Amino acid sequence: MTDLSFIEQQFPVARVSAESYKERMAGAGSSQTLTGVGKWWGRKPLVLVRACLVGLLMPVSGDPKRDREVFLKIMTMDDEGLWQRKSKLIDQETLHSLLTEEERRTWLMDEHGEPKARWSTGLTAEERDLVQRLVFERMSYDEKLDYCLRPEHVDGPSAAAWAEINAHLGTNANNLPELVREMGKRRFGHIPRVGDPVCGGGSIPFEAARIGCAAYASDLSPVAALLTWGALNLVGGDSNTRAKVRAIQQAAYDATQKEIDKHGLETNDKGWRHEQLYYVVEAKSPATGLWVPLAGSFVISEKYRVCGVLKKNEAKGNYDIKVVTGADSATMERAKKGTMQGSRLVCPETGNTYAIADLRGDRRVNGETVYGLRPWENDDLVPSADDVLQERLYCVRWAETVWVLNSRGEMVPELIRHYLAPDADDLAREAKALELVQADLADWQARGYLPSSPIPRGGDKTEEPIRTRGWTHWHHMFTPRQLFMLGTFIKNAVEPAPTDALRVGAAAVGVGAALDRLSRLCGADPHISKGPGSTRNVFFNQALNPQVTYGSRPLTGIKEFLCADFTDAPLANGDAVVKLVDARQVTAVADIWLTDPPYADAINYHELTDYFLAWYEKLLPAAFPEWRFQDVSAHAVKGSGEDFKKSMVDVYAGLAKHMPANGLQLVQFTHQNPAVWGDLGMILWASGLKVTAAWTISTETAAGGIKKGNYVQGTVNLVLRKRTEERSAWLDEIYPLIEDEVKRQLDSMTALDDDSEPNFGDTDYQLAAYAAALRVLTQFSDIEGMDIRHELFRERTRGEKSEFEKVIDRAVEIAANHLIPRGFDEFHWKSLAAAERLYLKGLELERHREARAGAYQELAKGFGVREYTNLYERSEANAVRFKTASEFKHQQLEGEGFASTLTRHVLYAIHETVREENARAGLDYLKTDGAVDYWGKRKAILALLAYFRPLAHIAHMPHWHEDAEAAERLAGAVENDH
Repeated sequence: MTDLSFIEQQFPVARVSAESYKERMAGAGSSQTLTGVGKWWGRKPLVLVRACLVGLLMPVSGDPKRDREVFLKIMTMDDEGLWQRKSKLIDQETLHSLLTEEERRTWLMDEHGEPKARWSTGLTAEERDLVQRLVFERMSYDEKLDYCLRPEHVDGPSAAAWAEINAHLGTNANNLPELVREMGKRRFGHIPRVGDPVCGGGSIPFEAARIGCAAYASDLSPVAALLTWGALNLVGGDSNTRAKVRAIQQAAYDATQKEIDKHGLETNDKGWRHEQLYYVVEAKSPATGLWVPLAGSFVISEKYRVCGVLKKNEAKGNYDIKVVTGADSATMERAKKGTMQGSRLVCPETGNTYAIADLRGDRRVNGETVYGLRPWENDDLVPSADDVLQERLYCVRWAETVWVLNSRGEMVPELIRHYLAPDADDLAREAKALELVQADLADWQARGYLPSSPIPRGGDKTEEPIRTRGWTHWHHMFTPRQLFMLGTFIKNAVEPAPTDALRVGAAAVGVGAALDRLSRLCGADPHISKGPGSTRNVFFNQALNPQVTYGSRPLTGIKEFLCADFTDAPLANGDAVVKLVDARQVTAVADIWLTDPPYADAINYHELTDYFLAWYEKLLPAAFPEWRFQDVSAHAVKGSGEDFKKSMVDVYAGLAKHMPANGLQLVQFTHQNPAVWGDLGMILWASGLKVTAAWTISTETAAGGIKKGNYVQGTVNLVLRKRTEERSAWLDEIYPLIEDEVKRQLDSMTALDDDSEPNFGDTDYQLAAYAAALRVLTQFSDIEGMDIRHELFRERTRGEKSEFEKVIDRAVEIAANHLIPRGFDEFHWKSLAAAERLYLKGLELERHREARAGAYQELAKGFGVREYTNLYERSEANAVRFKTASEFKHQQLEGEGFASTLTRHVLYAIHETVREENARAGLDYLKTDGAVDYWGKRKAILALLAYFRPLAHIAHMPHWHEDAEAAERLAGAVENDH
């Protein structure tokens, strides 16, 4: 064994990516272990954190393949571990598709040769298990995961697996925490200390403590500190703590429901209860002077065909909204059109459209926009009578419970829903809620039961509610009944002991989880999948989005958040600390610093978290006196300029000082901009750290069309150590070192790869080249006398590249030329022009389902090809692919670049073969076209055709099937041409 850690030599990225994706797709609430504690953006999957920590602690031997096998056993990602995690039966249809004909006859057919009604009929338990395992082992890793629990949901490796793990590592462990302690003591001399000074949602310290490490967590944001405290104490707490929290939340909830019922806020005289309230913003039409409800759609439930229908009411100067259940198709279609097109009001009478900004009175003064809406005062809870924008309740969804006789003769409850326009009693209930909040507003704000702070001006996200609604304080984002509901819950939870951390923390975490589902920012969601209709989360994207139509839940609708049934995931090590500290001021010492830093304003944490912090800022200081509260917006590490870079260097230089000589750091990073990547590399270099490895794990999932553009779907994990030597180098020395290191890295990865189940994709190899260059560069304290800090902070002209970036570009170019596509002869590959290599490697990207524009851009950059967009058939940011032979047709057959290459002419010959339905047409083109040296290039032509032929069998590339089959016929014609 050596001091090198497993993750510095290799990492099973394909399997860790698949596990991370499975966890991400598990959904919110209890499906993901920490999401029930509250909202945070970009929480990293716990399985990724676990894999990284095990990889950092585990030593390597002289047998890389055996090291990988043992790592997978520890993570229960090996074949036996997956079988152990299997929790679902494979269905009969899948069994049938993966068994041979003889096996189907043996196991799935009856004595007459017909399929059994139930495949398991007549089989013993052992036989059923045998069939399941036989089929399970024939599945791909991703397919197996559909039938498996996540690693965190099983006890760990089997006794037999532990025997193998211990034999290889020389340990004596029976579970993961014991192994972690042993590996930590061998590496550092004690139980490993893991720190995260930008803890965010708490994934890293929580998982570190769960697997047996001592954990340090801190953040500048009180919201992040509270979520991490909740992860460690509520999810990871002992049974006694969890019981106390449950009792606190339930008692507060019951008292709040009693208060609501006393005032009759959620019930009517028939005993029906609120299930959903629907509100709409109104503005006057300049054409008619009538108040028009602003809605992109008046559909309330697609499934039950419920919608609002407008009817002009001249007497009131507005429109009545009739609520129709079981509407016909024509009515539903009219309702879908609404009264807004984009950001314009459509007058129902004239059809004229008006910009909402003009109706608000926004105007330009001296080159700046002046907002026209009246700014709300602190005590404004609803629009005033003379405001430009008004608001009204337009539909109430009631739930009636009736008792019916079931088929067994038992009386059981049945729910009946009623969608009704509000009547006088409903409006009186709205007025009552307003009256109650107005009466207690000043007192509740002083006590911290309701927010009192203003919304900061000038933010990228916080200006939206100010500009579009005139809201100036955070509590303006909530209706009176929502304020009464949440304020009453906090009062009931906190009042008995306002300095008790557990009581205050339980209340704050419960309300924080509810805040993402209960505000004026929760747009109505009528989609058919939502049944009766639902509401969207506040943060369905990374912004504060005021809605013109929105829904509001009753208290029962947020009970699951206020009284959360947290996942039971006890910590193996209770030595976990949470502090409220600026990352630049951390003084704690850790053996491993594992961080997922905010970067270049990818997410405006300091603005978005204020939405939650407004509810906590007067509660937390009393209950957590050791937390030092600071102005998050003023002190947050944000932006992308010189100040940001200096702050980041301060953070990571500080962490390097607070770790032992053999300490490790791992930086998790998700960003799409190569320039940002360059800055990050220099920041870490300037912090006295050297890169030892980098791996990309797929962690980001598409967000239902919300994420648009070239978003990143992977998290890069950079492994670093202290740079302990002061060494200088010259560029002419460095370039050969980088070339050797890039080739060594790529060769070691391909040696570990598996044709049947690849561990690495094309982007992993590109990143490996980047990491290899960083490994060489960061060994030195300066290059050609250039001070790295000066180079990092130096102002550069537009398009100017630093020497650092030039070295990285060279590494990517080396990698691009070193990696030969599978099945392609090295001699012929080296004879191809850069544009040809780009095209062929682009097809390989597509084979591996890579469709991000950034991946193709980096590939072109690696080959040094500037003009490549003419190769695109599709250029949407996340759906890029190159043209097929037939899609090129006659294009680009003359000129320089790709047009002059042999590959282009072979593609045209394939097109001719398809067009004429005869391989002879393609052969004739190759032999007669003057640009093709047919006899001199015949072997190269055959190599290209052999590369295209397998595309006929790639299921997700149907556009290539016909051309690939033509390539096979054309290859036959060329081979037989003597």
